[in-house]
Amino acid sequence: MIVAAVAMLVAGFLLLRRDFDKAFVVAALGAVAWFLNYRAQMREITASADREAEDEENQGVDEDIEND
Repeated sequence: MIVAAVAMLVAGFLLLRRDFDKAFVVAALGAVAWFLNYRAQMREITASADREAEDEENQGVDEDIEND
């Protein structure tokens, strides 16, 4: 996330200097860094939700065994 923010600041600076080609490249790299960070966060959230669902499913099976 830090890389994305720094890249956007650098891109803004390059825009002020009217170096549009470099600004575009830096902004694109910043967008890629942001996307990869977002993707990693979503993987963690999804994995956590899957573990919780699996734990709840296992608790239901344990309760059924105890009730029999």
